[in-house]
Amino acid sequence: MFVGITNTPRDYPWGSRTAIAELLGTAPSGGPEAELWLGAHDGSPAIIVNAASVGGFANLAEWIAGAPDVALGAGAGAGEEPRLPFLMKVLAAASPLSLQAHPTPEQARAGFERENAAGVPADAPFRNYKDAYPKPELMLALSDTFEALCGFRSAEATRASLDALLVVDADLAGGTLAELSMSEEALAETSPIAALRARLVSDASLPTTFEWLISRGDGVDVLIERVVAAAEAVVASGNTGLEFATVTSLATEYPGDPGIVISLLINRVSLTRGEVLYLPAGNIHAYLSGLGIEVMASSDNVLRGGLTPKHVDVEELLGVLDFMPLPVPYLPPIALAEGVSEYRPDVTDFVLVHAEGEHLSVDYPLGGPAIALCLSGSFTLVGVESSVVVARGESVYVTPSERALTVSGSGELVLATTGK
Repeated sequence: MFVGITNTPRDYPWGSRTAIAELLGTAPSGGPEAELWLGAHDGSPAIIVNAASVGGFANLAEWIAGAPDVALGAGAGAGEEPRLPFLMKVLAAASPLSLQAHPTPEQARAGFERENAAGVPADAPFRNYKDAYPKPELMLALSDTFEALCGFRSAEATRASLDALLVVDADLAGGTLAELSMSEEALAETSPIAALRARLVSDASLPTTFEWLISRGDGVDVLIERVVAAAEAVVASGNTGLEFATVTSLATEYPGDPGIVISLLINRVSLTRGEVLYLPAGNIHAYLSGLGIEVMASSDNVLRGGLTPKHVDVEELLGVLDFMPLPVPYLPPIALAEGVSEYRPDVTDFVLVHAEGEHLSVDYPLGGPAIALCLSGSFTLVGVESSVVVARGESVYVTPSERALTVSGSGELVLATTGK
């Protein structure tokens, strides 16, 4: 069964005013359009285009709750509360989102139960766990570049960046380059940037350094000012390091925020169109700018770590974060056919299929429900029960009863489904 779905973009202030409308061929609202949700999450469940075709249910959440055996497959109504395990979004960031991380399944369940037992209201701004589920996610870049911060980098790499800042910081402070030949201990007494460098003696020092920064420990406010001033001077000198431009940009968006300095501890990545980033539990990240398709486990559990006026629970965040430095977690494609790739992370909540090109054709088995969105051109989807044609900007929900899809057409299409 193919069911047409749609939705209205969410108007978060960081959203682009034009990118989603230009992508899907819709009329812009005139305000920010940050995320278009295609799924059954209560925050913004997808609207069913023809409610009569599913017994009168207005949106996916209502249909799944009312007819789970049809919407999710036989047996879905037994046992646990029926739910669609994934959510697909079109995301368009014109300015940076908050630094954040997401819990493991065990952390999410324990945190949700703990806050329920404590009587924390579900809509409390200081609540950390809105549900009992993890929130791993991936991002497929659709813009020419998609800018992000992602995962801790090594202490050695951050120290190298701080060395570049130290050179101009000494000059700005009225000192000389000769001061840089002082012992690290002596230099740390005169320069906040040198003091930060001295803290980062190894990767093992990342947790304590991060905690000092996010908690605004002694000297952090002055450090932020000096890092920003030094980064501005480094950029003005012609240095093309992305981490320095990021510092200056974040300082404009979030003046005085510890996340400005924390960004130097994190990998700075610039995805090119078609590349995919995978963000597992514990990975600190922030989307900075760009247009893309985000697919995630259907959850709203976010532990924030700066670059936001919202609540930051330092203790809980420290318990969730994975401080192990790792390379940028690109998710490699699995080629299914000419112009068709699958992105399969190490969770069963979701996979993403991306098709782009002319005269494409692929047979794809379904392990559960799916959502397909046509980004350009036109595609025909044929299952074992029925078929549908989707054109630019149109999306459909596919029930598991279709069992497998033959996807053919020209243009660009994304399809999210379960990884089972």
